[in-house]
Amino acid sequence: MSLVTLLKVFRWKVGLTWLLTILETGLMALIPLFIGLAIDGLMTRTFEPLYILCGVLAALLVVATGRRVYDTRAYGTIRVALTAEMANRNSTLKISSLSARVHMARELVDFLEGELPAIMTSVLQLVVAVSVLAYFNWVLAASALTAGGLMLVIYGLFHRRFFRLNRALNAQSEKEVSLLERRDPPIFLKHLRSLRRFDVQLSDTEAAVYGMIFALLLSVVIFNLGYTALVMAASAGAVFAIVTYSWDFVDGAVSVPMALQSWSRLSEIIERINKTT
Repeated sequence: MSLVTLLKVFRWKVGLTWLLTILETGLMALIPLFIGLAIDGLMTRTFEPLYILCGVLAALLVVATGRRVYDTRAYGTIRVALTAEMANRNSTLKISSLSARVHMARELVDFLEGELPAIMTSVLQLVVAVSVLAYFNWVLAASALTAGGLMLVIYGLFHRRFFRLNRALNAQSEKEVSLLERRDPPIFLKHLRSLRRFDVQLSDTEAAVYGMIFALLLSVVIFNLGYTALVMAASAGAVFAIVTYSWDFVDGAVSVPMALQSWSRLSEIIERINKTT
């Protein structure tokens, strides 16, 4: 069992959700640009850019609503099929381990439904933001790309710690049902405290990574705003677009480390549920 296998089996269902996600994200990412054009157009009493903006917003409404309606049905079907398959494949395991692995298998589908589209959204958001910034001035795009590279370096320093803590947390979770069956409150309390300890360690690590990366990315907005004001002769609409896409870059980039942490957790889960003992 792997994420690739899951994607192959349900490629049409997942493929359509991805297509809708990309379309929705693309429309969303273009809105600040069209708002900027509409601002400049209205200042010269030209209304065509405003009409285009209205059309983009209407298309976004239809696509976003349709994707959410379809996603619930598609991933519900995948979740049922995968859970049943996991229960059959691991029927010889102890109930405690089987219960934990069935729950972990559901996390694979949760990742496909929630986190993977968010990753795709972030990546497309980053591409559009950097492209638009480069359109206005290459220095603006260079500042964003430099911060993005440093962000990946920061996450790389913590990747092994994330994997190790996720492994410890999942191993402890597998013991839960068997400990409940023992009906020994002190031992079960010790188990709960162990889960809490791993959760706290994961949360503290995430907070440290997030804080360092967010501070780095905020410097992109400050630099680009200062560069636009002091060096470039930009119109009001252009200034709005530059600041908005600089912030869009921050919004997309800050999601990447958390997505990588989710992938680290998922890698450990896949390794665990493929064990037969």
